[in-house]
Amino acid sequence: MLGLLILWPDVARATDQAVIIMYHRFDEQDYPTTNIRLEQFDEHLAELTSGKYTVMSLPDIVAAMKAGTPLPDRTVGITVDDAYASVYEHAWPRLKKAGLPFTLFVATDPVDRKLGGIMTWDQIREIRDQGATIGHHTVTHAHMAGAARDKNLVEFTEASERFKAELGSVPKIFAYPYGEASQALETMARAQGFEAAFGQHSGVAHPSLGYFYLPRFAMNESFGGIGRFRLAVNALAMPVTDLTPADQLITDDNPPAMGFTIVPPAPKGIDRLACFASHEGRARLERLGELRVEVRVNQPFPAGRGRINCTVPGPDGRWYWLGRQFFITK
Repeated sequence: MLGLLILWPDVARATDQAVIIMYHRFDEQDYPTTNIRLEQFDEHLAELTSGKYTVMSLPDIVAAMKAGTPLPDRTVGITVDDAYASVYEHAWPRLKKAGLPFTLFVATDPVDRKLGGIMTWDQIREIRDQGATIGHHTVTHAHMAGAARDKNLVEFTEASERFKAELGSVPKIFAYPYGEASQALETMARAQGFEAAFGQHSGVAHPSLGYFYLPRFAMNESFGGIGRFRLAVNALAMPVTDLTPADQLITDDNPPAMGFTIVPPAPKGIDRLACFASHEGRARLERLGELRVEVRVNQPFPAGRGRINCTVPGPDGRWYWLGRQFFITK
């Protein structure tokens, strides 16, 4: 945690935060958990081009936050993971027509193997040359959080070699496959020279979270309706510090004892703070003094990914949002 870098925003203004949206597949209805229907996506694009939002490229968002350059209120970044062919067929023409920048996170091995349903290197170069950002997503889209360091190093370095061979350079932005990360992986990502790295947990990107496990709101058929989309793109950062546990990798203490300290001054509505665990629902909160909050989950998380989301009602119907994703070993 980097300290108290932002205040609770209570009016529309220039900010140091941005909402990042994540997609995977488009109009691939055999995969509803990672697919967005085209009518849903068209509604999203209509909302983003309504005049309320500023859509920026991911590198520009990260650079502005690092430099302390104010971002417009309701800044949004668009990302797409895994380079499915439906991105090229359906999403790219719509994004290009709307004039909206986006980042495509590519795992290199499926492209090299010319798997069906995956973009080709020629297509990736084409969208890169027309303004899309290409991001690093490992070689094989591996489960990295519980893997050995040597194996993870290969995922980083071999993909970087393929990017350099096919695109002429190594991407500066990284996304953890499945959003699964750990402190050790964050350290490795820094050592690879990335400028930022992203997960798949809900929340708003801002400097107090650091730059190597930034959140993204995932969109799919079940959670991609226009109501949830508007909720996400209007979300506000929940400024906290002393976030525990520091590591997202949970090997022993399960459920994890999540806690955080609210950056003062606490906003109106803080008494309505609520946290929800993905496997259990609403969690019990313990307040230690004015600003410290401990989240008490009763049941252990099942092995794999587990999430806790905390929200506070904010101004103009918007919500402050803090999310965490843990990876629980068996």
